[in-house]
Amino acid sequence: MTDAILQFLGLWALTYALTFGTYLAFGWAFTVWSQRHPERKIQPKRDGQKRRNTEIRASARSLIVTCGCFAAGLFCSLNGYTLFEPLAMTWWSFPLMVGVSIVLFDGWFYIVHRLGHTGMFKKYHLLHHQSVAPTVWSNYSDTWFDAWTQQGFFFVMPVILPFAWPVFVAHRVFDHFNGMIGHSGFEFAAGPSSRTPWPLASVTFHDMHHSTFNYNYANHFSFWDRVFGTIHPDYDTRCAAMEEKINAATAEPSKAVPTR
Repeated sequence: MTDAILQFLGLWALTYALTFGTYLAFGWAFTVWSQRHPERKIQPKRDGQKRRNTEIRASARSLIVTCGCFAAGLFCSLNGYTLFEPLAMTWWSFPLMVGVSIVLFDGWFYIVHRLGHTGMFKKYHLLHHQSVAPTVWSNYSDTWFDAWTQQGFFFVMPVILPFAWPVFVAHRVFDHFNGMIGHSGFEFAAGPSSRTPWPLASVTFHDMHHSTFNYNYANHFSFWDRVFGTIHPDYDTRCAAMEEKINAATAEPSKAVPTR
């Protein structure tokens, strides 16, 4: 029993150290990079960096729960405390299982996130929405309740899905960096695949959730919001406008004609 507790605590501490460490390192690197690319900024009139220190402190707290959920799921998977034996991992089944996990997570996220905007749950989600213009630091700026409901996926799913633990590690790494970029306030994914009829979501998608509050609840995909009628009516237009703005700013200037 003692060994099991120590194993779990070790996984929790390791997960926290890696997550918070890469959060800080990637956050600073991205902040430096973004200063050179103002054309990608989604809300140019708002400076979300003013909340940087507040968001880092909030993230340091919420990651205790986030990493605890992941460590608990990893612990269960490593020790066979699951409902099913994991499926074999091959060169094709591993990415397929990661993809399935991501789709399921997005459905989970849509449900609990939308609940966070209703009734008694709003008070637990307001901290995250103090970031009207989110930045790379905003991803984990949550209350413990928010972190538990959203990241509880990584505790529950390793127990009930027949996926081996590397699948959830890969998914969590993807979600970690994708979440930070998705909150960065700088567009990277505006394109045809991020607009109707395609299912992916751009950075503008979640940025509009922060600036308008009651739309665009999903994380990776737009189809949940399209199906349930919660997509912002101007999303596709704004996504196309961001794509056009970036393309115009990054187009190579025409070569000057040499003079004699």
